[in-house]
Amino acid sequence: MNRHERRCVRAQLRQIGEAAELPSVLRRFRSIWAVDFEFQTDPITGRVWPVCMVAIEFYSGKELLLWRDQLLSLRDAPFDTGDDSLLLCFQAVAELSNFLELSWKLPRHICDLYAEHRTQTNGTNPPYGNGLLGALALRGLAHINAGEKEDMRQLVLRPSRSWSPDEIHAILQYCRTDVEALIALLPAMASAIQLSPALLRGRYGAAVARMEREGIPIDVRLYQAFMENWETFRPELIREADMCGVYEGTTFKMLLFANYLAGKGILAGWQRTPTGLLATDDDTFLGQIELHRHQPFVTGLKKLRELSATLDRLRKLNLRIGSDGRARAQLKPFWTVTGRNGPEASEFIFGPARWMRGFIRPIPGWGLAYLDWQAQEIAIAAALSGDEKLAAAYASGDPYLWFAVVAGLAPPGASATSYGAIRAVCKVLFLAINYGAGAYRIAVQAGISVTEATHLLRLHRETFPVFWRWIEQTVDKALLGGKLQTPLGWEVRGRIHAQPTDLMNWPMQSAGADAMRIAAIAATEAGIVVHAPVHDAFLIGAPLERLARDTEHMAAIMVAAGQTVTGGMTIRVEANEVRSPGRYMDDRGREMWDTVMELLRRRGVATAA
Repeated sequence: MNRHERRCVRAQLRQIGEAAELPSVLRRFRSIWAVDFEFQTDPITGRVWPVCMVAIEFYSGKELLLWRDQLLSLRDAPFDTGDDSLLLCFQAVAELSNFLELSWKLPRHICDLYAEHRTQTNGTNPPYGNGLLGALALRGLAHINAGEKEDMRQLVLRPSRSWSPDEIHAILQYCRTDVEALIALLPAMASAIQLSPALLRGRYGAAVARMEREGIPIDVRLYQAFMENWETFRPELIREADMCGVYEGTTFKMLLFANYLAGKGILAGWQRTPTGLLATDDDTFLGQIELHRHQPFVTGLKKLRELSATLDRLRKLNLRIGSDGRARAQLKPFWTVTGRNGPEASEFIFGPARWMRGFIRPIPGWGLAYLDWQAQEIAIAAALSGDEKLAAAYASGDPYLWFAVVAGLAPPGASATSYGAIRAVCKVLFLAINYGAGAYRIAVQAGISVTEATHLLRLHRETFPVFWRWIEQTVDKALLGGKLQTPLGWEVRGRIHAQPTDLMNWPMQSAGADAMRIAAIAATEAGIVVHAPVHDAFLIGAPLERLARDTEHMAAIMVAAGQTVTGGMTIRVEANEVRSPGRYMDDRGREMWDTVMELLRRRGVATAA
C-alpha cells in the first residue's frame, strides 16, 4: 500500500468516525479516547518497553502523537482517565501494561474492542480472524494490508532501538492508523455492545496487565542447571522414570505400552484414539490413575505420564524469565470459546509437566499460596440448572460418594476409603458427562463394561432429572442457532452443525471464567499480589507476615465471586501455602521431581539451596 492509499484509508476511517452516532449508553461519557501503543518486550526485564503512543478523542478529533522520550517525561496519562471518560483500545492488556510501565494511573473505564469482537462473533469462526484487521474486514471497513502491518511491526521491534527521523514518523503514522481504526470500529460495533459486561471485560484487562507484570517467581539457578544438563541426562531420566518399560532408548513404543497394560489387566479398559491407537493424552492418564489409585502399579503410570509430558513439552519450552527472576507469559484473555485465558503452554510454567512447577519458589521473606475452587463445574451446573439434588450432592463435600450412596451403589455411611473404587468410577462418570460422553467412552475411561456404563448413565439421569432437562434444552437452543450467554454476559452463537458434545460443557466452563474474572479484578484492585491465574485457581504471593491474611482475603474474594455467578451458592475454595525457603510443589509431580533432582545431584548440582 503506497502513501496515497494509506491516506485514503485513514480518510475513510476518520469520516466514518466523525459521522457516527453512538447509542445513548455510550454518550454518557464526555470523552472517549482511542489509544494504541507500539512497544517491545524488554529482553532483560521481560516487561513492556514503550516505543510510542497515539491517542485520538472520539468527539473532538484531538490527537496526541508521542514518542518514547515524551512518554517518559509524563507523570500521568496526557488525557482524562476519570469517571466521565472511556479508554477505547484493542487487546487492552497491551495498552494497560504500558500504562503500568510508565507508572500512569489506570483508566476508570475501559472498552476493549477485541473482547467485544470476540463475544459478538464467538462460535462463528469469523472468516478474517480475531485481530484488528479481521474485525475491520468483517464490518467492511478499510484497513492496511497484513503484509505492511507486519513490516511495520518488525520496524518497531528493531533490537537496536535506533530509528531515523523518517522511521519515527512512519511508526507514529502506522500507530495512528490503528487508532483511527478504533474510531471507525466503535460505531460499527456499538449497537451490540452491552455496556456493563463490556466495562467488566475491560476492567479484567487491567487485572491481567497487573498479573502479567507480577510474573511467577522462579528458582532461576536450579532451572538453568536443569536446562543446561537436560540433553545429556535425558536418556538417563528415561531409564530412571520408565518403570513401565515402554521405551526403547529414547523412543516410546506403543507395542511395549500395550503389553504393559495387558500385563496389569487394564488394556481392555484403556481409552483409544479415533484411529484405534492407545490414547496417551493427559486426561486419559489422569482418569486411569484415579481409577486404579490403590493399585501398586499406579506409581509407574504416574511417572510415565510425567515423563511423556516432559519429553513432549520440553522441546517447545520457552520460559521468559526476567532479571528479577520472574517468568512472564502472555495470558491471552478471551482467547477461547469459553472466554477463558489461552496462554501458550510453552511459555507458561503451569503448561509443561506438573513436576516442573517445583521450580516455582517464593523470594526470601515471602510466601506463596495456591487457591483453587473445588469441583467448580458441579457447583455451577447445580446452580445454573436449579437442580436441588445436584446442589445437595455438592454440599455434601463429596458429590461422587453422595451419588454412589443415593444411587444404591454404596451403602449409607460408606467412606472414600472403603468404597474408593466405586467413588473413582462415579468421579469419571461426573466429569465425562460434563463433556457429553456416552456409555462407550465412560466405559473406557472408567474401566468398566458398556452395560455397566449405560446403567450408571441411567442412574445419573434418574438422580438429577432437572439438570438433564436443562442441559438438553441448552444444547438444543444452541444447535438451532440460538445464542448462549453466561451470567456476566459472555456469549456464544449457536451452530446448527455443531457437535452436542462441544456445547454441553460451555455453560459451566464459561460461567467459571466469569468467576475467575471477578476474582482477579477484586484481588488485584485490593492490592493482593496475584502471580498467575491457573484455569480455576490462583497463585498469589505475600510477605511472610502477611501471607495468612492475604490468603484468607483471597479465599473470601473467590467465594464471593463464585456466589456472584451461581446466584448465592458457595463454591468451596482450598488453599495451600508454601513459605520461603520452601518451594511450590504439585503433589502429582513430586515423584518425578525427586527423580530429576537426584540426576542433577549426580552431576554435582546443589538442589537443596
